[in-house]
Amino acid sequence: MRFVLLFSLIATATLAQPQHTVVPDWPQLPEGHTLGLCAGVGVDAQNRVFVFHRSGRVWTKPFPKEPIAAPTVSVLDGATGRLLSTWGASRFIMPHGLTVDHTGNLWLTDVGLHQVFKCSPSGEVLLTRGEAGVPGDDTTHFNLPTDVAVLPDGSFYVSDGYQNTRVLKFTATGRFEFQWGTKGKGPGQFHLPHGVTLDHQGRVIVCDRENERLQVFDPKGAFLHEWKGPQIGKPYGIATSPAGHLFIIDGGSPSLKREQRGKAVEVDPTGQILDTFGSYGKAPGQFQLGHDIAVGPDGSIYVAEATGARVQKFTRKKAAE
Repeated sequence: MRFVLLFSLIATATLAQPQHTVVPDWPQLPEGHTLGLCAGVGVDAQNRVFVFHRSGRVWTKPFPKEPIAAPTVSVLDGATGRLLSTWGASRFIMPHGLTVDHTGNLWLTDVGLHQVFKCSPSGEVLLTRGEAGVPGDDTTHFNLPTDVAVLPDGSFYVSDGYQNTRVLKFTATGRFEFQWGTKGKGPGQFHLPHGVTLDHQGRVIVCDRENERLQVFDPKGAFLHEWKGPQIGKPYGIATSPAGHLFIIDGGSPSLKREQRGKAVEVDPTGQILDTFGSYGKAPGQFQLGHDIAVGPDGSIYVAEATGARVQKFTRKKAAE
């Protein structure tokens, strides 16, 4: 597998120009509406973009005990960037991951509460897993859970996360099924599983952030592949497109110079690099710290920035450009 990956990186190193470009002046937020650090982003079938953000709160340890008073979920029109609604006020401590499932419901992780929530698009809580404010490493607790991936039947995987370095599988009703992962650098081990998605083959793909790699597993958690290298970078978030491609947001390794950090990456199901776009910076189309990524039903790409406190939209360039 390492040979295949190396070949992929060499084969794509000659890509002359990025195939995606930023959409200027998106979103169109009303005056005074503050997103703050944008931790999670997802898009539903109606092309509504859901942004999970911290409304001015910053990551400090220990985490505050009181919920963020302002709304923490902003719902945007994917086409226009217009703000449609907000919710989540006085509910979350430290927002992190956001996933939209096949029925349009949202799955949110809160690293401050150590909980996972399934919510309706309007914010009604449908399912909760984990005990509020109580970390743990058993099958009913999480310790700073990061992200969720959901199957069509409603069963789901949770990457857990900053302390437990594992992935857990649950039924649609939230009953624990199995788990895998320990701390380390070997196959099936993790150093901060930060993002998770399911591809069209049903494989579970995990952003093993601090090991600077993607790990690919079968549905039962058996290790299949490792994808890593300078083109992959340090993956923070990952999403699967309608076409079956994978989009990764590379947060950038601190060992690199700033101008070498931060990009979005498109790969095919074999891990071959198809496109990279973006760079480090504050300008449109650049990232200070990309934290999550999502793909809309029309193929548009959305990147949530932590440092930078914004969400940006990208579309594929037309052939004539």
